Amino acid sequence: MSAPEYVPTEPDQLVRSYSSPPRRPEPWFTDRPGELTSRQPVGHQLGVPGPDQGYALKLANRYKGRLTLTEGEHEEDALVGAVAVATKRAALFGRAPILHDVTAGLAVWGFLDANPPAPLVELRREWFEGVHHPAHYPQLRRIADAVPVEVLRRSHDAIIQAHQANWRSCLAVPHEFARL
Repeated sequence: MSAPEYVPTEPDQLVRSYSSPPRRPEPWFTDRPGELTSRQPVGHQLGVPGPDQGYALKLANRYKGRLTLTEGEHEEDALVGAVAVATKRAALFGRAPILHDVTAGLAVWGFLDANPPAPLVELRREWFEGVHHPAHYPQLRRIADAVPVEVLRRSHDAIIQAHQANWRSCLAVPHEFARL
C-alpha cells in the first residue's frame, strides 16, 4: 500500500507513493443511464436542481416538536412541505440547503406562527395532507411552486416579516384562497 510522502520511514526502505497515470487510456462519454447529454431539463414539475438537497431533511428535524399545528395537520407533512420550499430556495442560490432555507419554508406557510390565520390553515390542511408519502410529488411541487422566486430571494428574516405583515404576499395561491 502506498503512503503519503510525509510519513516517516526507515532510510533504507523503499517507499511507494501515489502517482496518477500519465494519461487516461480511453475517452469518457456520457453513455451511462441517467447522465444528461445536454442542459438540465426545465419544465412543469421538474423543480430546481441543486447540490446535496437531501440535507434539508436532516435540518428540518431540528424543528420537530416546535411547529404550530392545528387539528388534522401532521408534523411530517409540514416538515416535508417546508423542505420542498427550502430546496427550491437553496438551488436558486446555487448551494446546498441551510437551516435558514427550512426556516423560510416553514415561515411562509405559517408553521412558525403562534396563531396562524384561519384561511392559511384551511389551505395548509388541503395542500399538505399526506405529502410526506413519496407518491405525493405533484402536491409537493405545488407547495414549492406557490412561493414565488422573488420571495425566496429575500433573506429569511425579510420573509418572516413579510409573512407576518401579510401572508398572502408570500404565496401565489388560487383565487378562492386569496379572497379569504
